[in-house]
Amino acid sequence: MNVRSSSISSSTIRQLVLASSSPRRQELVASLGLSLPVLILSSDADESTPQNWSPAMIVEQLGLRKARASSELLSSEAAKSSLIIGADTIVVLDGKVLGKPVDKNDAVRMLTALEGRQHEVYTGVALIEPGTGRELVHHRMTLVTMKQLGEERIRRYVESGEPLDKAGSYGIQGLGATMVERIDGCYFNVVGLPLSLLSDMLDEFGINVI
Repeated sequence: MNVRSSSISSSTIRQLVLASSSPRRQELVASLGLSLPVLILSSDADESTPQNWSPAMIVEQLGLRKARASSELLSSEAAKSSLIIGADTIVVLDGKVLGKPVDKNDAVRMLTALEGRQHEVYTGVALIEPGTGRELVHHRMTLVTMKQLGEERIRRYVESGEPLDKAGSYGIQGLGATMVERIDGCYFNVVGLPLSLLSDMLDEFGINVI
């Protein structure tokens, strides 16, 4: 967790800014039914990380980096009344981070490694209130166990195109759900934005989901 500034200000927050182009994260934020408008403002934040960073540190720092980058794109007036949400998700197998596949063969390689085994999914969530300089960062981890799939099923899934823009080469909210045997932890964390965690963090800024 990373907290900067002890001031809490919700009366000046007039909009949420989601620092992500992910349709899945946009749908999850929309599902909360908040009265505040949501501006989508993704940026080209640097996603490189040192080799010695833990998975938790990777997602927390990248989520924070994305939020900060989007903050810089706002006008000074808009920044004063905004609360920015940044998030990052990674898949970890045997301590190694599996990012998005570079091509279909890479997707097949990842899914072959994941099948029949348990892996970890980490999502970091960062909230920034530019008007006060306050930053709040947390993460969640979910354990996911894949079924035995076989080469033919893996290749059919890859040919669907679904895995090609997703960390670990699968999407649990789509066809990838048919390959998952069980999960231990937050489902929405695997989708890309843990709603339970986000709602608690929003509450810290005086924004109540329920």
